Amino acid sequence: MSDELFDSVDALLSGVRTGLPVPAERQRLRLAAGLTVTQIAVALRVDSALVRGWEDGTAVPGPDITPAYARLLDGLAARFPAPEQPAAAPAPQAAPQASVAPAPVLDQNPDGSLAMFEAQLCVQCGQPSVYRAQGRPMHLGGFCRPAAAPVPEAAAPAAPTVQAEQSAPAPAPAAAPVPAAAPPRPVSPAPGAGGEQRPGGSRTPARTAAARAAASAAPAAAKWWPMVALDVAEDGTWALDIPGFPAPAGMKLGDWFAWLGTGLPLRIERAHPSGRGGDGTVCLTTGALKQLGLPAVLPGTEKALASLQAKLAKAAATVGMEVSEHVGPTFHAFRRAGSAGGQKTSVRVVVAPWLGQGDARQQATSALALPLATASEGAVDGATFARRFRAFTTDLGVAPGATTATTGMALLEAVRPRVEWVKDPATGEWSSHLREGALPSGDLCVPPAAGARHPLTRRLLAAGEAVCEEEDYKWWARELTAEESVRPWAVAVDVCASYLSVTDSLRLPAGPLELVTNPDWNGGKTAGLWWCDFTTTAVDELLPHPATFHGRQPTGPGWYATPTVAYMATAYGFDPATITQAYLSTHTVPLLKEWTGHVRAGYKRAYADLGLTDGQSPTEFLAAYAVHKDTGTDPARNDALVLAGLYKNIYKGGIGKWSASARHLDDQAWLEKVATSWSYRPEIRFHIIAAARIAAHRRLRKTLQLTGRAPFAVNVDSYLYAADQPSPLEFLPVKDDGTPVPGALRLGIAPGSHKHEASIPLEAALEVMGRREHPSRLVHDYTTDGTAIDQDQAAAEGDGAETDEEGGN
Repeated sequence: MSDELFDSVDALLSGVRTGLPVPAERQRLRLAAGLTVTQIAVALRVDSALVRGWEDGTAVPGPDITPAYARLLDGLAARFPAPEQPAAAPAPQAAPQASVAPAPVLDQNPDGSLAMFEAQLCVQCGQPSVYRAQGRPMHLGGFCRPAAAPVPEAAAPAAPTVQAEQSAPAPAPAAAPVPAAAPPRPVSPAPGAGGEQRPGGSRTPARTAAARAAASAAPAAAKWWPMVALDVAEDGTWALDIPGFPAPAGMKLGDWFAWLGTGLPLRIERAHPSGRGGDGTVCLTTGALKQLGLPAVLPGTEKALASLQAKLAKAAATVGMEVSEHVGPTFHAFRRAGSAGGQKTSVRVVVAPWLGQGDARQQATSALALPLATASEGAVDGATFARRFRAFTTDLGVAPGATTATTGMALLEAVRPRVEWVKDPATGEWSSHLREGALPSGDLCVPPAAGARHPLTRRLLAAGEAVCEEEDYKWWARELTAEESVRPWAVAVDVCASYLSVTDSLRLPAGPLELVTNPDWNGGKTAGLWWCDFTTTAVDELLPHPATFHGRQPTGPGWYATPTVAYMATAYGFDPATITQAYLSTHTVPLLKEWTGHVRAGYKRAYADLGLTDGQSPTEFLAAYAVHKDTGTDPARNDALVLAGLYKNIYKGGIGKWSASARHLDDQAWLEKVATSWSYRPEIRFHIIAAARIAAHRRLRKTLQLTGRAPFAVNVDSYLYAADQPSPLEFLPVKDDGTPVPGALRLGIAPGSHKHEASIPLEAALEVMGRREHPSRLVHDYTTDGTAIDQDQAAAEGDGAETDEEGGN
């Protein structure tokens, strides 16, 4: 019995007498050295929450970690000894507790850095302080500057308080120091957070201990970073591409997993208060792979992959971590709640040298990452990937997904969450419900707009019934007029980001479509599909028909989306009262407003880095566009060119995703997994494409009315005009002052504006049309000045996305 009692006492003593300084002194030493909780946690291979507990007295270091922690504190104490306290004045009336009061524990941000506020008078010394302890103004522990005459806090008169504020300006820590090097593009900072600096910076010996501690405890604003690249420096130490980012404590694989589990400042912040954030990412370079003992090339056999996965899992288990079941170019390292080693955490890992390798599944999950990681010289580079990844997430607010289409949908879910969580004040239980205007799940398809693969569509077509055919213009062309046929050039112009020019305010069908007989038109305020007969409605003969994708007159009634019907009614006098039935949405909302704002902002920022901005004159724009792809070795321009292409493909793929055919799935699996998803809504895609096609027709019609010029061929959003010069300037309408006419064709990079694609000899275009082929196939065979391009060069430089259907998946 006595042995059990002795064991209990020994256990109690081991928890009380650690041989370490008191918690407040531990914090003082860390702050004096300019270290953060995360950096200490990384060095000791523990969770950041434990270090915070050691400093606020709520936790005690275990016997296995105490010696290392004591060594750290002893080393800091030798460098930053506690300052001598001034002798107390022999005033018997002084409160005895004032001289023995423990150093306060100052309020901190989640990352361990001190929270800073507007300077107010310290409750201990009466001098200004930017720090708080339990919400009260207070200085760093032990560094209060004694006032000339100690005055009890409650008895301090108003006038001396004002005088103290005026005579003692706020100390230097109130302003964040400027970092030595401009950091990479960050995500938005956590509210009120302080940031990190590299410890061990230059210090002037003559500075007082108080000033030194105050300066080191006031780093720049901390930020959550979406990604960091881990590399090895020339001296063999770890190198990270974010200044001040904590590095692994050791060079082994176990040290790396310990580092991943210490609560690194890696995260993608949520883009909406009701949304969710995302895991941060660590990118491994070739040097990091070699240092960690991992293969430079992803193993190509199941046996080798299994061996690699076992090696990673074993190293992760030493610190309570796990890795994804399938290891490839991207995988996750995580710790479950309640596991040994620290708190729950999850980090995404991207191995840059492995991108583009592996089986079809592994390549598919990293398909979008490969172009982000490919440098200008064609090599896959981890630092390039991390830099572009941070720019991508800063622009859009989400991480790039496996494909542009899935990324587009992930962005919509991030900026306009479908689900909102609510806490019951009575029970404390949380429950979720769809937010107002959210898209519901389930197969909501109606026969006219179910998509080509849906059984409803197949049955309608088999019965000879009409389905909705709202698509981009396809291969429309007409005979040239006598005036056009004598002009020497066919000049091609292309719409920039045509969908983004309409999705901002476009009202879309969020609710299910319901069949209505003799519907009320109400000015087109309700999104839906309308049964209309446009066969007798006269339109402009020199332009493609506004309501059909083939540009020819319809041969009978059909189903049309609201934007098409509204334009036919306002521009050509169609009578909506003749509509006999419609499928109308129960809820109409501007669904893509926030989504458009994010994509358009990223798109315009990337092109601005390439010299293409709003407000350029036509000649300035043409000159800048002609050289915008000549990036040379400039990393900023190379990054911008890659990102601009990705942003375009994201909005195109995102629109196409509304009617995904998912060819890799069989029919039954498609019906169960795709057709019942909230993101499968073909009628939404029909509305977007109809709006973009109508907006294009409206610009063509206004240009025709102002100049008498019309395109003789249209494909998707590429238009060919007959011209006297190899330039579009002659058929673009301008006002008397030379500025573009609103609503007509105009040059520019903004969504809905146009760029010069090519100048084709008209004879070549007519020859192609004589073979019953469309002349737009020549746009990649000629430059903008009309010079023929070598076919091999044209294949290498051609951007198929410019002439492909934007709504395609």
